[in-house]
Amino acid sequence: MTGRHRARRRRPHRGKALRLLPLAPATALLLLFLAGPVAYCVAIAFTDTQLTGQASASFVGVANFRRAFADDGFRNAVVLTLVFTVLSSIVGQNTLGLALAGLMRRASRPVRTLTGAVVLTAWVLPEIVAGFLLYTFFNRRGTLNAVLDWLHLPAQNWLFTLPILAVSFANVWRGTAFSMLVYSAALAGIPQEVTEAAEVDGASGPQRLWHVTLPMIRRSVATNLMLNTLQTLSVFGLIWAMTRGGPGNRSQTLPVFMYDQAFQKSLIGYGTAVALLLLLVGALFSVVYLRLMREEV
Repeated sequence: MTGRHRARRRRPHRGKALRLLPLAPATALLLLFLAGPVAYCVAIAFTDTQLTGQASASFVGVANFRRAFADDGFRNAVVLTLVFTVLSSIVGQNTLGLALAGLMRRASRPVRTLTGAVVLTAWVLPEIVAGFLLYTFFNRRGTLNAVLDWLHLPAQNWLFTLPILAVSFANVWRGTAFSMLVYSAALAGIPQEVTEAAEVDGASGPQRLWHVTLPMIRRSVATNLMLNTLQTLSVFGLIWAMTRGGPGNRSQTLPVFMYDQAFQKSLIGYGTAVALLLLLVGALFSVVYLRLMREEV
């Protein structure tokens, strides 16, 4: 092979390297601030590392994971995490966001502006601030009981009797704006003539929603569900501000349980193992949603 032919074969590889060069800084940052901490957490999860009272950590294999699956507190946290995610994300934020997006399409401009401002205000509030606001709403002497008393209805201590429902409602109130924006953009992409044709054919509102609207925005539905589910699985500040996982452990989801084990009880190794199991739960949800999106293509 002549030198000219070898030079021609090297040029495509050199061109690819030059095109990838601008990505090098971003890749280095991801490896440093994302992959590095994740790898460190994986290593810690297989040790008995503690915050206090320990001279050095030792390798314990999968003992932390065995301990988690044998721990009643961990199993309770898994169940509450699934309840919290299904109620507040898959059902609450998703359904309410779609309903608001549909109603705002038909509403007047002032109504759209006012509704959008109210919903978006809840979304942009810091999680801890939203938690304190909803704490005052559900508190025994809070706004909800004041309204019930004015209506001559029985009041109760919502954060004690129904804590997981209270924090689920709080997450719906705070996070619905994202679903509303996603579905507003998706509904805007549906051709008006398709909806009008279904209406002319005699399809009712629910029939048009089920047979026309949802099939045309199903990829947006799957994307919204995936992003909302992953965000809800990691909610900590909202629950901590409202109930701190209590009373007892009746609202202790996995992030709160992980924090309690790692920083309240100083069991860093065990808490990190729980964090990795939470990461696995999120990965399983992502795989399901991605598979649904792939089958819809």
